[in-house]
Amino acid sequence: MKILKVLAHLLDYPNEQVQQHSHELRLEIDSSQELPPQMRSKLTAAVESIFDKELMESQESYGLLFDQGRSLSLHLFEHVHGESRDRGQAMVDLMNVYSEHGFDLDALELPDYLPLFLEYLSNRPDIEAREWLADVAHIIAILCARLYEREQNYGVVMESLLIIAGQQSLLNEMRDKVAQEKPDNTPEALDKEWEETAVTFGSHDTTCNQSNNSQRASEQPLKWVDAAAPQTF
Repeated sequence: MKILKVLAHLLDYPNEQVQQHSHELRLEIDSSQELPPQMRSKLTAAVESIFDKELMESQESYGLLFDQGRSLSLHLFEHVHGESRDRGQAMVDLMNVYSEHGFDLDALELPDYLPLFLEYLSNRPDIEAREWLADVAHIIAILCARLYEREQNYGVVMESLLIIAGQQSLLNEMRDKVAQEKPDNTPEALDKEWEETAVTFGSHDTTCNQSNNSQRASEQPLKWVDAAAPQTF
């Protein structure tokens, strides 16, 4: 499903290569049969808002949006396991799924990074890709609602994923929840998170310690919990 690779590029950290080929992203969006015309138009506008400006400006906007606070983390297990040790095992399970289908990871990318996950799904049969997306739809929906709450065009990308998964109805439910949340990207919230982060010494699970986007880069054994459950951050 080629549109998933386009959406992966849109959610990834903006880079020069993709910016130079943004016209091809538009063409792929226009030819997509998985999305209705109105959503294709919104996606095209999102491409323009991301890439029709100086690259450094796009990168700065991206960093301020996705790297400030955990609520918009593009690492799926951040919304499932937080920093618990369960996240490490979930990473291993997902890496095994990739490996079984010949999908090799870049050393700097965590397997639960959403753009990477979408790139993997873009190479799988359509039915399987939709099943995986439906399985994580509750996470995508809350990310979508939070992005729309902040009036960000990236919300259109997330809503497109919900449409492909057949789970768009989740969005209204999540919007009601998000409307009552306190933002976690304010200086006060970030300072509080820093103060409350435990400092540990000695051996620990390093697979759970790479959530910053600067490091970006048929069976489903994984279990995903409902992102609408009370948050701990």
